[in-house]
Amino acid sequence: MKFSICNLGCKVNAYESESVASLLEHKGWQRVPFEEEADAALIFTCAVTNTAASKSRKMMHRIRRNYPDAIVAMVGCYAQIDDGMLEDAQIVVGSSHKKSLPDYLDEYLENRKPIRVLDDLRDTPFETLSADGFDSRARAYLKIQDGCNQFCTYCVIPYVRGRERSMAPDLAVKEAKRIAKDYREIVLTGIHTGRYGREHGVSLSELIERILDETPELARIRISSIEITEIDDKLIELMKSSGRIARHLHIPLQAGSDEILSAMGRPYSTQEYYDKIEHIRDELGDVSISCDLITGFPGESDELFDKGMEFVRKCRFSFLHVFPYSPRANTPAAVMKNQIDPRVKKARTNTAMRISSELADEYRSQWTGRIAYVITEETEDGYTKGYTSEYIPVKISGELPHGILAKVRLDRCADQVMYGEVIENETD
Repeated sequence: MKFSICNLGCKVNAYESESVASLLEHKGWQRVPFEEEADAALIFTCAVTNTAASKSRKMMHRIRRNYPDAIVAMVGCYAQIDDGMLEDAQIVVGSSHKKSLPDYLDEYLENRKPIRVLDDLRDTPFETLSADGFDSRARAYLKIQDGCNQFCTYCVIPYVRGRERSMAPDLAVKEAKRIAKDYREIVLTGIHTGRYGREHGVSLSELIERILDETPELARIRISSIEITEIDDKLIELMKSSGRIARHLHIPLQAGSDEILSAMGRPYSTQEYYDKIEHIRDELGDVSISCDLITGFPGESDELFDKGMEFVRKCRFSFLHVFPYSPRANTPAAVMKNQIDPRVKKARTNTAMRISSELADEYRSQWTGRIAYVITEETEDGYTKGYTSEYIPVKISGELPHGILAKVRLDRCADQVMYGEVIENETD
C-alpha cells in the first residue's frame, strides 16, 4: 500500500506529519511523493488564515479529482473546525488522535465507512509523537508543547489546538537523545513553546539545560519561537554561557503600536518589548532577533501603520515573517469595526516585506569578514548550504559532507545569503 503526505501548516504540523509517516512506514506502507498515485493521501491542514483553509480544501478536491480511488484523510487544525467543507474526505481527524491514523486507514479499508474524530480539546492530554525523517539532513524538530491559553483576539489556534499541554520532561530528553544520534541540530517547537512544562513544574530553560547536559553529541539546540514575556533570565544566561544554544530568537511582535497591540489582546506594550530585546542584546551581543508581524488589523490607520514600521526599524530585527490580517470566524477581531480593505492590507504587507529585506541585508552584512559556525545541510552548484547559529543562510565554496560543524569565514553577502570559505571542519 502506498501513501503520500502534504503539510500545509507550521513546523508543528510538519513534525506531526513526519511522525505519522514514520508510523505508517513501520506498518509496511510505502511513501511516495505527494500528488503521485497512492492508496491514501494525508493532508495536514492549517486554519491560521482564510487562505490556509482555502488551500486545504483545494488540495482535497484536487486529489479527489485526480485520484478518485485514493483515501483522502484531512488532518489537523482546519479539520478540527468542522465547518462542513471537508465532507468529501473519507477520514477527518482534528487536533488529537493523529497517532491513530494508521488504524483509521485500516478501519476504512475494511468497512469503507467515513471516519470523523473531532474531540473536545479542553482536557486533551499531550499526544506524544516521534518523527524519524526530516527534509533537512542536519536539522530535526522536536515537538514538546501543544495548545495555547492566550486567546489573542485575532487567533483561532486556542479553539483548534486546545489548552496548553507539554511532553513530560524525561520523555522530551529521551526523544532528544534519540534524535541527536542522527541530527546535529534540534529545533524545539510547539504552539506556545515558551510555556513548556507548566503542568510538570519545570520551565523551558530547565528542559534545555537537561538536554545540553545529557546529549553532549548534539551540536546545537534552537527554539522555534518564544514570546517576549517568556524569555527569563535563566534562558539568557544559558545562551550566554553555552555555545550550543542557537543565538537566534524568533519573538512574535504582531504590531508596532500600543493601540493595535491592545486591540489584539497582546500582553505587552511596545516599550516593554523594546526594553526586553535591548536587554537581550546587552547580554548576548549580536544575537539575531526576528519576529512575526500582522498587517491590516482592524482599526490600523495609515498613521498607526507608519508608527508600527518606525518601531520595526527601531528594533533592528534580522528579518520579519509578515502576514496580512485574516478574519477568523468566532474570534473577537472578526466582528471589530474598521476592517481594512484587502487592497490596503496587500500594500502594507508588501511594504513590511520590503523593510524585512532591508533589515535582513543590514544584519547579515555586519557579518562580512567574520567567523561563524555552520552546520552543513546540502550541496548544490558547487556550494554547500547551511545555517549559522544566528540563522543566517550560508553558501560555502566546495562540497562538504552533510551534517558537520564547519568553521567558516564569511566573505560577502548577496541576495540575503552569505558566501564563505571553510577554515576548519570536523573531518579535518
